[in-house]
Amino acid sequence: MKLYPRIAIVILMLSMSYSCNREDQKQQVHEGSQESHWSYEGETSPEHWAELEKDSDCSGQRQSPVNIIDIHTVEDQNQESTIELFYSPKTILNKVRNNGHSIQFLFDKGDSIAYNQTNFNLVQIHFHEPSEHTINGIRYPIEIHLVHQSQEKNYTVLSIFGFEGEQSQTMEDMESFLPLQKGQEKEIERAFDLSRLFPANKSYYAYEGSLTTPPCTENVQWVIFKEPIVVSLEEVLKLKDNMPLENYRNEQPLNDRLVYLHKM
Repeated sequence: MKLYPRIAIVILMLSMSYSCNREDQKQQVHEGSQESHWSYEGETSPEHWAELEKDSDCSGQRQSPVNIIDIHTVEDQNQESTIELFYSPKTILNKVRNNGHSIQFLFDKGDSIAYNQTNFNLVQIHFHEPSEHTINGIRYPIEIHLVHQSQEKNYTVLSIFGFEGEQSQTMEDMESFLPLQKGQEKEIERAFDLSRLFPANKSYYAYEGSLTTPPCTENVQWVIFKEPIVVSLEEVLKLKDNMPLENYRNEQPLNDRLVYLHKM
């Protein structure tokens, strides 16, 4: 009879342990799905991001991308906005990753920009096919995003459009690390010169917006080069084969924002 209280305590402890383990499993499943509960199609497509991302800015008033209409831009005739590129051929490409949404190239510190006298370090570059931003309603075959972050955790993203034509040696070099399956990454650890990627004419549009993927954070300064670069059809298709089909977000309302044109 004296054993009964002890048995009851043991049963109670086992029951509590089982309950805790079940909660832990639920939490792990929830956390494991955080990176994949949005996509570019179906019920998790961009039209539903605001519903899926309750604590995000995806329904904000300063979202990206946008359609840029030339006649509506404001020319910066006094050159009040400045950008300087500090790209070194010695910067190390750390790894290449397929995160299920795009192909990312991640870099060690080395390449940076100075935008309006604030320094931003290059973090990574990735691709959208077709482009997310449009110019006068025209969507390019590819848009390259070079993501830079400041010490204060704000972003400046440089955007480069590409259209089909001759082969780009820089794109060829980047695509030499493909294919990558979803969730796969490769360690690279070699110097990579991104300075060759930029167009010769560095005139650009600029506006304040957001990240174009969840959580759509509205702390991004966009610098969009007006002149596209030339890439081959084969390069466009090779990237497309490694990414979701049409991984772009549709244009967002400009609202009260201005788009500036800076001629170089």
